[in-house]
Amino acid sequence: MNNLKYIIFCGAIVFLMSSCSDFLDVTPKGALSDEQLTTPETVEKMVIAAYTLVETDWDVVTWLFSDLRSGDAYKGGGGVGDMAWAHRVETALTLRVNEGDVNAKWIRIYFAISRANNALARINNLDASVYPDKAVRAAEMRFLRAHQMFELKRIFKHIVWVDETIPAEEYINISNRDLSDMELWDKIIEDFRFAVDNIPEDNVDVGRANKFSAKAYLAKTLMYAAYEQDEQHNVININKEKLEEAIRLIDDLSTRYSLSGDFAENFLWEFENGQESIFAVQSSHDDSTPYGHLNMYAFLAAPMSSEYGCCGLHLPSQNLVNAYKTDPATGLPLFDTYNKVGEDIVDAHGVNVNTVDPRLLHTVGILGLPYKYRPGYNVDHTFLRDAATYGPFISMKEVVIYDCPCFRKMGNFYTSSLNRDILRYDDMLLLKAEALIELGRHKDALPVINQIRSRAANSTSFLIDEDGKPSGNFKISLYEDGINCAWDQDYARKALRLERRLELAMESSRGFDLVRWGIAAETMNEYFQAEQLRREYLKEARFTKNRDEYFPIPYQQISFSKRLYKQNYGWPEQ
Repeated sequence: MNNLKYIIFCGAIVFLMSSCSDFLDVTPKGALSDEQLTTPETVEKMVIAAYTLVETDWDVVTWLFSDLRSGDAYKGGGGVGDMAWAHRVETALTLRVNEGDVNAKWIRIYFAISRANNALARINNLDASVYPDKAVRAAEMRFLRAHQMFELKRIFKHIVWVDETIPAEEYINISNRDLSDMELWDKIIEDFRFAVDNIPEDNVDVGRANKFSAKAYLAKTLMYAAYEQDEQHNVININKEKLEEAIRLIDDLSTRYSLSGDFAENFLWEFENGQESIFAVQSSHDDSTPYGHLNMYAFLAAPMSSEYGCCGLHLPSQNLVNAYKTDPATGLPLFDTYNKVGEDIVDAHGVNVNTVDPRLLHTVGILGLPYKYRPGYNVDHTFLRDAATYGPFISMKEVVIYDCPCFRKMGNFYTSSLNRDILRYDDMLLLKAEALIELGRHKDALPVINQIRSRAANSTSFLIDEDGKPSGNFKISLYEDGINCAWDQDYARKALRLERRLELAMESSRGFDLVRWGIAAETMNEYFQAEQLRREYLKEARFTKNRDEYFPIPYQQISFSKRLYKQNYGWPEQ
């Protein structure tokens, strides 16, 4: 964070110098010249500064743009007026094109991109003889730029591509339609390819991109780009070559990464940067700054109980909780019957009279059951902020137990230095299975999905009560073609899509998955139809097909560009 302050200071000086260049031809005392900033030592600090913005601030973190449009999460908090713009995101119907926080997301990601581009431009101006790490650092900055562009594109679709070769004064002349949807994906893919080719397998510091994380991100981007969309966001083709390449890349990861022995290890501070983590937001505490570089994703999610205190947002939905039910006879998911109104799991009793997938209790804090693997520290009504509106559940993956050395109070808020995985091996395995299924090789996908389910079945050692007994009625089985299922392509696709939901719930994956698969509208409106019988605040919620798949280009940006930017399909210009 000291490096971050230094970079902001230097950036301010560069801005002031450039704005005065027509009037002054001498360097003011106390200012740094452009040449002084382009040194190996300064560039190294700029590289670190770019890494500090891998994830944007707490009020525009990714779950607000994905989980609230997935059926997995309610906004939560102190009623619908608390972060009212996020309520409009969740209910979809009343979201505006001039939402200030949506505009803030756009601005902050481009700010992060500018850091990577600024560092990259200076790296390119250094000779390798004085900066031996030139090629590696350039590749890291292109990796980070591609990471930010990937995030931006998943949210807004038609974005503005800017790289280190474009002078800042030219930005105003670049449209968000200069490149097509697929050309934008190709640009992101090109950056990740460069990273694969130029970053070593072992890149010195924990947290830096390496060749494997670049391969993983390239594979994930290919999986998004493979689902080709028309202007109205309908999926019109699935590119088989991209699927094949993604499979090859993911197979390469197996020499470095593997599934953790227990699913819980992915969400515990003492196991971070483990064998399953491919690329993560690196958090810190006690680092000579007032608070540390803390986990912004969890900033609003802590319970309201006395050990925490704020803020009870990002809450699991009833639909998500019910999705973890399993068939008591087969141990397989209840694909079509899990969400019957009147048969909801709402507390410990429901977790014990139903058979459930253990991942439920790794993901959701449930009344009467231990919170964050602490036997005896059970969820009660003090954990909940507005149960009348948002129900009885509390988020858990991103939160740490209150006595963790990593736990921190930050003003009126509570979070920690727990890292957050951007890329994890379980996600990669499921993407591989998905590609195999869409290629008609669904039989090959079966053992991959079963590998994930087998780990889930064995992830119960942390899920115990005060007596050391299992805290739920766990039953989960593997798929066996011709024995407990008929594993054709349609069934395999259905199994894969649910498996991604159960494995990655509350991690900002599903909303984006629904869009790339082309099933967001039907999935969300089916979700609303049932949830409206449970949650009064959702009674008018509706997802508009061919509009709500993506957020509107912020009107503030369209206005700033003098209408050079074009609005996404289905949204009004203002």
